[in-house]
Amino acid sequence: MSILIRDVREHELDSVLALNNAAGPTILPLDASGLRFFFEQAAYFRVAEVDGHIAGFLIALTPDTPYESPNFRWFRERYDSFVYIDRVVVASTRRGAGVGRVFYADVQSFAEVRAALLTCEVFLEQGTANDVALLFHGTYGFTEVGQQVMPNTGTRVALLAKELPSFAFVRDQYLQRDGLPDLPWLQERQRQDTTRSLATGT
Repeated sequence: MSILIRDVREHELDSVLALNNAAGPTILPLDASGLRFFFEQAAYFRVAEVDGHIAGFLIALTPDTPYESPNFRWFRERYDSFVYIDRVVVASTRRGAGVGRVFYADVQSFAEVRAALLTCEVFLEQGTANDVALLFHGTYGFTEVGQQVMPNTGTRVALLAKELPSFAFVRDQYLQRDGLPDLPWLQERQRQDTTRSLATGT
């Protein structure tokens, strides 16, 4: 099975929304407006394509994003330099086929030239699904840096972070000098020029 990771396209947002809202209790639901916010504002919004079909997506944000999620704010209040994984969803028919690991390798490649940490949260009240998520993140080098209860849902979450040791070299050799080289794999997403913010429980 060949997995292609690429930036989402605008005409695919309906398919992404359907995937999100069919993902189950570990992913909070979105409406079209919420997904449009991510399309306009997210530093990283990529899909996995398998056999010509979308098999999943991952959305990640940088600290400058006008996002009011309590979990995102938790990291923003404590760290200056991070990339925050807001949500990752894999279609039920593709779970267990390595799509999630390919996504995490890709988002780490994106993050490690931009930030000192890769961060996310895992719900702590979802039974077996919780155990699988914690094990997945633990084997990928994440550690727990805190917990909190989300005010809108009452759900306790573990706040996880992974140090990106490559960033210090990139910062000193490139970011503090002339910036990253002009190469396709280092380019930023083209985000819309908008100040719209989103308040959410994730």
